[in-house]
Amino acid sequence: MGAGVMKKSGGGGRRGRRRGSSAAMSEINVTPFVDVMLVLLIIFMVAAPLMTVGVPVELPKTAATALPTEQEEPLAITLSADGLIAIMNTEVAENELIPRLKAIASERKSDKVYLRADGKLPYERVAQVMGALNAGGFNNIGLVTDAQGPDFGAGN
Repeated sequence: MGAGVMKKSGGGGRRGRRRGSSAAMSEINVTPFVDVMLVLLIIFMVAAPLMTVGVPVELPKTAATALPTEQEEPLAITLSADGLIAIMNTEVAENELIPRLKAIASERKSDKVYLRADGKLPYERVAQVMGALNAGGFNNIGLVTDAQGPDFGAGN
């Protein structure tokens, strides 16, 4: 990865260089640099999907479109199939949910929260957590779903 060596083709120089002596080449070989960059690109392409962590839930499938992105990282509440509640990636006891939400709401600019609930949970449980979110100061609740759900005739 540096300068190469080039043979001089002409006659002797001022300092008595003989025919065939070496001089530094002024061109840089970029092939190794490109090789390293391609390897790094492949590593990041493979590692990027593995960096998304969270509580595993089976989201319901709907025909809803995605919400626009925000400047502030959105707050995500997750309800797993076994009834556990998590704020972002931290599990929270049911009786600590509203006090934690109030503390978080006082530090945030936005009152937007995304609720990720497992599709197998009863609607009553989801509605109870939505009520707790409202009591905690979050009035703008978005329900997170997977795409490719039933379109109920909208695609016809």
